[in-house]
Amino acid sequence: MIANPSYSLKVYTMAHSSCSFEATSPVVYVTRKEIFSAGHRLLNPQLSQEDNELLFGKCTNPNGHGHNYSVKVTLRGKQDPKTSMVMHLGDLKEHLKSVIDPLDHKSLDLDIPYFKTAMSTGENISVYIWNEMEKLLPNGPAQLYEVKVKSTDKNSIVYRGEKESN
Repeated sequence: MIANPSYSLKVYTMAHSSCSFEATSPVVYVTRKEIFSAGHRLLNPQLSQEDNELLFGKCTNPNGHGHNYSVKVTLRGKQDPKTSMVMHLGDLKEHLKSVIDPLDHKSLDLDIPYFKTAMSTGENISVYIWNEMEKLLPNGPAQLYEVKVKSTDKNSIVYRGEKESN
């Protein structure tokens, strides 16, 4: 039994008439939000301190600075016939918490191995969360639609897994 079916009827009229009946499933987007607090420092080690200060201003303070990050992860998919859900929200919550809990109240640059080689920008934080979530989801990249990281009330970054060649 399909919980919420949609049907489309296609009728073709040509020299050889045909009729088809095709079941379709709605595509639904499910989003979970979690928060974490972390410190970081924007610093490009290839540049001088002066150049870093010109590029990043107060965000390159040698002692770092912190944010209360808001993270929204959106999944995309068809509803499961048994549950009518794309994914049980409790499962999504646990997956997302397992990714962001290790970041909470940490210095990203010092405590998280990924950020020893990737600058801890909001962009790289969103890519990191995407990569970690992708490993946990049953359908991986087919199910993961978007990661949105909000570092302030005015700034947010969205990553949808897209890649471009250099």
